[in-house]
Amino acid sequence: MLKGLGGLGDMAKMMKAAQEMQGKMAQLQADMDTITVEGQSGAGLVRATATAKGELTGLSIDPSIFSADDKEMVEDLILAAIKDAQQKAGERAAEEMAKLSEGLGLPPGMKLPF
Repeated sequence: MLKGLGGLGDMAKMMKAAQEMQGKMAQLQADMDTITVEGQSGAGLVRATATAKGELTGLSIDPSIFSADDKEMVEDLILAAIKDAQQKAGERAAEEMAKLSEGLGLPPGMKLPF
């Protein structure tokens, strides 16, 4: 189609690929809101759920850990579960980005902007 125009044919391909990438990035951003991960601490006594974007969506605490004497321990377990969920969210987001960049032919490990 654009054979006689030299490098312009390649430019058109690049523009089309960029538009496709933009669409896939938008879809991935939307998907990150629905992908959930769970972090936990205290052998599962405290569980935190977050989206792949790291937004905390739920917290579950086993009632057996409630005692006035253990207040600081419970607080520590809650923080640990939240941090675990946020770390897993970051890892999951990186996995999803790696899948996207792999499909685009980008070099392994290349960071995309988000």
